[in-house]
Amino acid sequence: MAEEERWCMVTGGRGFAARHLVVMLIKYEMFKVRIADLGPNIVLDPDEEKGVLSEALVSGHAQYVSTDLRDKPQVLKACQGVEVVFHMAAPDSSINNHQLHHSVNVQGTRNIIDACVEMKVKRLVYTSSPSVVFDGVHCLFNGDESLPYPAKHNDSYSATKAEGEALVIKSNGLNGLLTCCIRPSSIFGPGDKLLVPSLVAAARAGKSKFIIGDGNNMYDFTYVENVAHAHICAERALASEGTVAERSAGQAYFITNAEPIKFWEFMSLILEGLGYERPKIKVPAAVIMPIAHMVELIYKLLAPYGMKVPQLTPSRVRLLSRSRTFDCSKANDRLGYTPIVPLQEGLKRTIESYPHLRADVPTTNDRPSKAALLLGNGKVADLLLWRNKKRTLTVLLILAAFFFNFIATGYTIVTVVSKLLLAASIFLFIHAKLPEKILGYKIEKIQESKFHISEDKSHQVALSVASEWNSAIICLKSLCKGSDWILFLKVVLSLLALRVPIAFLTFVVYEKKEEDIDKLVLKILSLGCKLKSCNSGITSDPKKLQ
Repeated sequence: MAEEERWCMVTGGRGFAARHLVVMLIKYEMFKVRIADLGPNIVLDPDEEKGVLSEALVSGHAQYVSTDLRDKPQVLKACQGVEVVFHMAAPDSSINNHQLHHSVNVQGTRNIIDACVEMKVKRLVYTSSPSVVFDGVHCLFNGDESLPYPAKHNDSYSATKAEGEALVIKSNGLNGLLTCCIRPSSIFGPGDKLLVPSLVAAARAGKSKFIIGDGNNMYDFTYVENVAHAHICAERALASEGTVAERSAGQAYFITNAEPIKFWEFMSLILEGLGYERPKIKVPAAVIMPIAHMVELIYKLLAPYGMKVPQLTPSRVRLLSRSRTFDCSKANDRLGYTPIVPLQEGLKRTIESYPHLRADVPTTNDRPSKAALLLGNGKVADLLLWRNKKRTLTVLLILAAFFFNFIATGYTIVTVVSKLLLAASIFLFIHAKLPEKILGYKIEKIQESKFHISEDKSHQVALSVASEWNSAIICLKSLCKGSDWILFLKVVLSLLALRVPIAFLTFVVYEKKEEDIDKLVLKILSLGCKLKSCNSGITSDPKKLQ
C-alpha cells in the first residue's frame, strides 16, 4: 500500500527567509511543500535554477499556488490536504502603510487561522517579529517573552504583527489546531534583497560614512538558515506527543544567533567584506530625526505622484540607534532550538554570496544620483531634475501662469475658483469642437468617463481629506503650546520647500555638485563636533572656570 503524501504549506514562499525554509524542508524530506504567495508564478534566482527548489518543482515535491491571503476562498483552497502551515507572508516593513499591513498581517492571518480550523490542519507556525515588543523609545537588553506589547509600537508594521501574533496564540486548541509564534531577530544571509543591497547602494552613493547615534547600540542578528531551522524545531515540537507539545503550543519564541554584536560593527563587517569603507562619522539621532520627519512628510505628499519609499524615516532612525537584544533560552528549552550556523560563518557566507556587489566590480554609470534617491527616483525626480526638459518646462509654465493669473493678482479664493472653472469650460468646449486631425496630427478627445468618480473613490478622497484636516489641526494645537521645536522646524522647512523656484533649482544644483556639497557638509559636521568637544572640555573642569 502506497504511503500517503504529507503536505505542508509555506505562505510568502517567494520571500527571502521562506525560500530557505522551503529548501530545508525539501532536503529533510519531511513534507511535500506547497508554496503560496501573490503573483502568477515563482521566479527562481540564477543560483536556484539548477538547485534543490528547481528540481522539487519539476518532480512535484514542491508546487506553487498563487494565493492572496486577503481572499478567504483562495486561502481555503490553498490549505486543502495540508497537515502543517508555516505562515511567513508579510508586506514590506519599510512601507508605513497601516491599511496594507492590517489587511495582510491581521486579516490575512485571520483567514489563515479560519482555513486551518475548517480544513483540519494540525499545526500552524507563525513568523512574527521581535518588534512586537518594541516601542521605538526604550532599548531592549536580553529581552524575554515576558515582555508585554507596548501601548504604542514603533510603526504600523510592528503593531499589526502583534495583532496577528495574538490571534495565532489565541487560536491554539481550536478544532485540534496547535499553534506557536517565532520571533526571528534581524534576519540576514544569501538571497536577501534588502539589507546588503541597500547597504551597498548607500556606500556607492557616499551615504555609508555616517553612524546614527553613538554607535554602541547592541543588536541580535540571525542567520537565515537558523531561522528556517527554528521553524522546523517548532513544527517538530508541536508534532510531538505529551508534555513536549503541550509546553510548546500557544507560545511565542525569540530566535537569534545568541551572539549579540554592536549594530554598526555588524554593518561595518559586511561593508568591509565587500571592499567598502566602514562608517566613521557619528551623528546624534536627535539631529537626524527632524530630517527624517521632513523626508516622511515629503513622501506623504509626493507618494501619489511616483515618489518611492525613502530609506530615512523616523521609525528606521529609532531602529538604527536603539539596542535590541533578546534571550532565546525559552526556544532552546521548549523547542530544542540552538543555532546551527555561527554568526561569523553566516557573515562569511553572506559576503561570498554577493560577488556582483563588491566595490572592485565595475558598475554602470546610470546608477541614480543622491538627489534622485532623495526624491524617490520616480516621476517627481524626473521632473525636478530636468530628465525630460520639455515636460519640466511645461510644468513650470503652467505653474507660472497659475501664479501670475490667480495668486499674484491678489484675487479672493472665490474669484480664483470661478476663473479656473471659466478657463476649464472654455478649454473643454473648444477642444470638443476641434476636428479629429489638424495638419496630420491626431487630436485625442477627452472621454466622458474621465470625469466620472466612483462611489468608492469619492469615499476614499473624503476620508483622505478628513484625515489630512485632522492631522493639520493636531499640528496647529501642538504649535500653539510652543514647546515642540522639531514640529516647528518641520513646518518651516515644508513651507520653504513649497517655493517652486527653490525646488526646481536646489536638486539640480546638488546633483551637479554632489561631491563638493558633500565635502562641505562633512567639514561643517567635523567643525561642529570639534567645537562641541572643546566646549564640553572647558565646562567639565570647574577649576578652569574660576
